[in-house]
Amino acid sequence: MSTKQKWDYWEVVAIKYLQTKWYLIETTNLKFGRFWEIDIVAKKDWITIFFEVKYRFWDKFWTPEEAITKSKLRKFRRTIDYYCAKNNIDFWLIRFDVIAIIRKETSNQVTHYRNVEI
Repeated sequence: MSTKQKWDYWEVVAIKYLQTKWYLIETTNLKFGRFWEIDIVAKKDWITIFFEVKYRFWDKFWTPEEAITKSKLRKFRRTIDYYCAKNNIDFWLIRFDVIAIIRKETSNQVTHYRNVEI
């Protein structure tokens, strides 16, 4: 399985989770330029939510949450600002969330962090 296919699998896990919570998926893998990317853009209750999905096969040495660095948060902020300006989205009606997934033996542990400060 290629790296791209592995990523697609974890993105699908996150999307299925979000759909069970009544999120409407707008788009996925939205890229701006070479380095800026938004994993999932969804809507719920008139709010546009930008999701970053992080996964690990186990959390013994490094958790998915630890992959969200200050540098990455700055990139997310710039990307979200650009997307909102381009699509005329009110900054008061947006949110940034993180979906952390850890593969377990028989299932996946999905943790949803809402309204992460960027």
